[in-house]
Amino acid sequence: MRVLLIGANGYIGRFVADRLLADPAVQLTALGRGDDADVRFDLASGSPGALTRFLDAVHPQVVVNCAGATRGGARELTRHNTVAVATVCEALRRSGCGARLVQIGCGAEYGPSQPGSSTAEDAVPRPGGPYGVSKLAATELVLGSGLDAVVLRVFSPAGPGTPAGSPLGRLAEAMRRAMQSGDGELKLGGLGAQRDFVDVRDVARAVHAASLSAAQGVINIGSGRAVRLRDAAAVLARVAGYGGALHELDGPPGTHLRPAIGHPRADSDHATPVAYPDGCGSWQQADVRTARDRLGWRPRINLEESLADIWMEAACRI
Repeated sequence: MRVLLIGANGYIGRFVADRLLADPAVQLTALGRGDDADVRFDLASGSPGALTRFLDAVHPQVVVNCAGATRGGARELTRHNTVAVATVCEALRRSGCGARLVQIGCGAEYGPSQPGSSTAEDAVPRPGGPYGVSKLAATELVLGSGLDAVVLRVFSPAGPGTPAGSPLGRLAEAMRRAMQSGDGELKLGGLGAQRDFVDVRDVARAVHAASLSAAQGVINIGSGRAVRLRDAAAVLARVAGYGGALHELDGPPGTHLRPAIGHPRADSDHATPVAYPDGCGSWQQADVRTARDRLGWRPRINLEESLADIWMEAACRI
């Protein structure tokens, strides 16, 4: 099976590439902006015509799009998350390759949800920020393209390679600094949010399964369980062996956990913020029954293992 992977150097794309390369039946070509891509192409500025010519030359059977931006202003997010996907869809429509499209969406497309609820694919999306809006617009482009396509709405990916600027990445970095300097107390803000964490390697397995399936439409990819960020912080402290005190500055009155995550200064203005700026409010949990039924996929890696891998990378950072 000939697969064209777009965004192979990104956080999710790297693990998708590893998963696909491990399948002897897959012939993989990577397209991206980096020098190590098989073909250099910038979706945000390249023309559909140029991409069409490449598709006709390579003739992939599946196109997997892991490219996109998670940070930046509305214009930048729109360019990398929406315009880029419009280019992919138009090129596939023009091409004679007839490839199936697997698009990586995100849970932020849904926006805030009721605490205690599980969000299914038929929920009405109401994104609460420009990132979610840009990704939802991309999903709508894919669904309206008439292509053989599936969108995997990935909730909160975790595990090796987690960006240092992400909430879990900031937690790990704050803990590394505290342990390095011998601080016995840490202070962080924004630990009250609950998110559905799914290991990035499980996400790669879902992409592989979607590439081989005939499933179309939107499919949620998550663990099916919301975890409070303060609980994830306590697990991270345990796997790191940090024995200091944990103070959550903006938690419920009297919140004092052991061990604690944060910043050694007593001034709350200097606390390290780890809140999720995804516009999804205080709660998000995926209903993952569709992934089970249509892809035969279930998450395998638990959050403690994901956090242990995040810590291992943070502890080795110089």
